[in-house]
Amino acid sequence: MSAVENIFIAPVGGSEMQRAEEIEAVEGKGLQGDRYAERTGYWTGYDECQVTLIEAEGLDEIRAKTSVQVAEGQHRRNIVTRGVDIRSLTGKRFRVGDALLEYDRPRPPCKYIQSVSERGMTKALGRNRGGICARVVQSGTIRVGDAIEVVTSLSESRP
Repeated sequence: MSAVENIFIAPVGGSEMQRAEEIEAVEGKGLQGDRYAERTGYWTGYDECQVTLIEAEGLDEIRAKTSVQVAEGQHRRNIVTRGVDIRSLTGKRFRVGDALLEYDRPRPPCKYIQSVSERGMTKALGRNRGGICARVVQSGTIRVGDAIEVVTSLSESRP
């Protein structure tokens, strides 16, 4: 089963990521209290993602093969998934808890991520492990343990 393993937000760009057991996804904005929903992110106005998702399996691999620490939100992504190939969400709408999200684009790591985490983070998250961006289509609560279920493809959901 594919599910939410962890949730992280940061109130402003560059601040430490904070773990949450549940969070409200706000339609057209992102996660309540997160830097991009609040318009205080480092990339605000330039290269924003409402919600970012990353695979726990990729983080496990980084911890096993490198010395880079990615356990407590150092990866700077909002939702850590387990049991879903997030690249398979390309072109899809998907339910996460009570919220409806839709795939936006890949989220490769940038050099900035190292400046607020640790040296080597950009390289560690490379090779298709940086995650994806999603938009909030319908508001709802997302909780740790919630299932991630594909609802429809984007081509089916638009006239």
